[in-house]
Amino acid sequence: MRLHKRLKQNKSLLPINSKLLLAISGGQDSMALLKLIIDLKRLYEWQVEIWHGDHQWHTKSTEIEEELKLWCLNRQIPFHSTKATKEEVANEEKARNWRYKNLLNKAKLLSSNNINFPCTRILTGHTATDRAETIIMNLARGTDLVGLSTLKEQRTLENNIDLARPLLIFNRNETLEICKEFNLPIWIDPSNENLNLTRNKIRKEILPVLDSIYKGADSRIASVANRLESYTKDQQSLAKIAIEFYQGEEINSLSRKKLINLTNSSRKIILSNWLKMLGITRVTALQIEEINTKISQYKPPGTIYLHGEFLMRWDKNIIYISKKNH
Repeated sequence: MRLHKRLKQNKSLLPINSKLLLAISGGQDSMALLKLIIDLKRLYEWQVEIWHGDHQWHTKSTEIEEELKLWCLNRQIPFHSTKATKEEVANEEKARNWRYKNLLNKAKLLSSNNINFPCTRILTGHTATDRAETIIMNLARGTDLVGLSTLKEQRTLENNIDLARPLLIFNRNETLEICKEFNLPIWIDPSNENLNLTRNKIRKEILPVLDSIYKGADSRIASVANRLESYTKDQQSLAKIAIEFYQGEEINSLSRKKLINLTNSSRKIILSNWLKMLGITRVTALQIEEINTKISQYKPPGTIYLHGEFLMRWDKNIIYISKKNH
């Protein structure tokens, strides 16, 4: 009922009569997602397909894939899976990119197989707990407000294919209760116990401490992201207008002469959004602070290297962005 109510509030999240591709690992969150979607399937006239990514991070990964496949096929749920190579999932970031790449490819293939009923939604089992973990991780890295409004409920991946996270209204304790109540199988991934992985360390060591101080801390931390999401959208809209005003003769330049008349906080908002518009997405709040200080009034011309082989340089009047080898 809670999910049904949320879908009525946000009708674009999982539209009626649409094809859904669910990313199912076999863990408690994804199995709870699968159960809730299957229960609402007839009401919303959805067609449901399953994709499972086998990272091969442990010896039981093939066994999990086969058992999950059998469970789905016994319930006449179409099942697809892909095995990764060690290089493709060498770290957490690569593994995430590999999953989304394969999910997109599968969604496109499903659409090409039936152009009259395309796959427009990819669903993941991210919960409020995942959102809280990501906020804590980004805080530790030194993020800006955009990083605190992370793991949005819905975002466009490519063209008309959206990523949807309908379980953000539940935390991990609640997804476990769903699995228990409906006697759902849960396949435990041994790699989830690896404390060398940042997210696991936060999940196992940091969130339990916060929850012992303030019960339900994960849900409250996640709710901060909801409130900041609308604030960030407004900020981005205003920053876009400002960037157009302060833009130099080329899209990769800004007028330093005009920017230095703004307050520090306004400059930092414009710089952060400008860099993201240019495809420089991994910029920390500390880097923005450093750039802001170096381009302020009476400071000399200079350069600074940014993630992704980008170079920022500035003279008395203009700030430029270019590739290092250009």
